[in-house]
Amino acid sequence: MELEQLRCFIAVAEELHFGRAAQRLGLLPASLGRHVRLLEESVGSQLLYRTTRSVSLTEDGVALLEEVRPLLVRLDELEQRFRANPRRRSHVLRIGAIDSAAAGLLPTLIQDFRTIAPDVKTQLMEDKSVRLVPKLLAGGLDLAFIRPHSGVNRGIAVEDLFFETAVVAVPAAHALADRKSVSLIDLANAPLIVPNRRSRPHSYDLTLKLFAAVGLHPRIAQVADEKQTIVSMVAAGLGLAVVPRWTSSLASAGVRFLPVEEGADQPTQKLPLAVAWMKAVRDPERDALLDLLRRNLERYSAQA
Repeated sequence: MELEQLRCFIAVAEELHFGRAAQRLGLLPASLGRHVRLLEESVGSQLLYRTTRSVSLTEDGVALLEEVRPLLVRLDELEQRFRANPRRRSHVLRIGAIDSAAAGLLPTLIQDFRTIAPDVKTQLMEDKSVRLVPKLLAGGLDLAFIRPHSGVNRGIAVEDLFFETAVVAVPAAHALADRKSVSLIDLANAPLIVPNRRSRPHSYDLTLKLFAAVGLHPRIAQVADEKQTIVSMVAAGLGLAVVPRWTSSLASAGVRFLPVEEGADQPTQKLPLAVAWMKAVRDPERDALLDLLRRNLERYSAQA
């Protein structure tokens, strides 16, 4: 049994509704359901009765809920007590970030942070927003740079920062590679590589919205989950890709990143970036980094 699986089970058991439980934890319903299934496999018993209209606890589900709920409450209390005690702090700031922010924002931000807090170590975890939020809730992160979405757990504070500009990744040998910029019309018949919408809804929707703004539908030739994989596929000549500008910071031999031309009647489509943290947790080092981020937000956003 894993702690994250137990948190998901308790949320479903208390809400008796997968949608509400997913919203409470800031997860996608499919991800929540997967954690519950893994827990049932781990304990070797069905914990929930599921129909298209209702969710209820089995006898084993009731028994497990009674056992683990007070344990998790106690764990949360211990975590907050130890984190609030300055004598026991390890002075390690655990930062989660989506890949483009990890490549573009975090190197500069962490370098600036070291000048004001040289004794604080930073630990960076790169992942998708749908995985970073549960890690934040479970106490595995101190703050996270995510794509904001509605329905985030009320215990999490989310502060919008700025928007990342979209660029088009093209193979260096492509006919468009020598251009200074490209229009959506130039990409009308080009095979495109897009991320999986379930794990990266913002990035997937960005491509569709850009094309829809000019009355086109993208020709999707390939779906890939990770930005580095997408860039490698572009380098191999499998297609083009609309990606955040900071993706150009990734190792990308054989790929050029071109700005998207903005038409007078075409609204600019960009990717939102936000920072999130637990409201109830006191953390001077985290707050110092947030203050630094806010004071330099204009400079950081100019790079996005």
